Amino acid sequence: MDLFLLLSVIAIGTLEGLTEFLPVSSTGHLIVLKEALGVELPAAFLIAIQLGAILAVCFVYLRRLTDTAIGLVRRDPQAWHFTINILLGFLPAAVVGIFAYGFIKSVLLESPATVGVALIVGGIAIIVIERLLERTTVATVDAMTPLLAFKIGCAQCLAMIPGVSRSGATIMGGLTFGLGRKAATEFSFFLAIPTMVAATGYDIYKTAHTLTNTGAAAIAIGFAVAFVVAALVVRGVVGFIERHGFYPFAWYRIAAGSLILVWLALR
Repeated sequence: MDLFLLLSVIAIGTLEGLTEFLPVSSTGHLIVLKEALGVELPAAFLIAIQLGAILAVCFVYLRRLTDTAIGLVRRDPQAWHFTINILLGFLPAAVVGIFAYGFIKSVLLESPATVGVALIVGGIAIIVIERLLERTTVATVDAMTPLLAFKIGCAQCLAMIPGVSRSGATIMGGLTFGLGRKAATEFSFFLAIPTMVAATGYDIYKTAHTLTNTGAAAIAIGFAVAFVVAALVVRGVVGFIERHGFYPFAWYRIAAGSLILVWLALR
């Protein structure tokens, strides 16, 4: 692996770790940065390094996940309730992902223009939701019903369009259906675990035959960098959102999307 490719992989991994848990679309940012750098990376790279950031949630929330696993063995109702909610939230993305995989990879995933438009539209949607839906009927993740979890899972499917943002779709879906900011953000973290494990596994299964030693090394390095950076920032994300809400991310999305479209028009 040459030095420029190594530095590019580190830069992309760092960006992934910083943006995965923000409603600004980590995938969209990665697509644009990869395009700007002009580097050739494995087909599974962008998905696989996201798993590195997602596993940082397992590290940060290890106590919660461990307690849940023990509770399942002991048939604790709260542990089973939490697990069922996560599985129901994951189900829509699993079904849509299987049937739409080819379309997503061939049409949407490598389109900076799609990212630019989706960033702007998503930013406007966040502003509308923040202004019109200032209501909280469910304050914690444990108080969620299975139906609410499934609805948020359906909202997560919108994130298959690059630039929409997986965390943004789930958080805004949660707010729309009555979750508080902290609960919506934390559920987005937990829902990301099965979603990205499945997406990465399926993507690598589909593209493993094209993977070279250099490509595998790039995935491993990007994965590790994303994990470390995400582990450092994930708790700060919750605190920032509790203090400032989602308006800063909305205006950032609109500005970033506009700059991307201008860049594409001028190059």
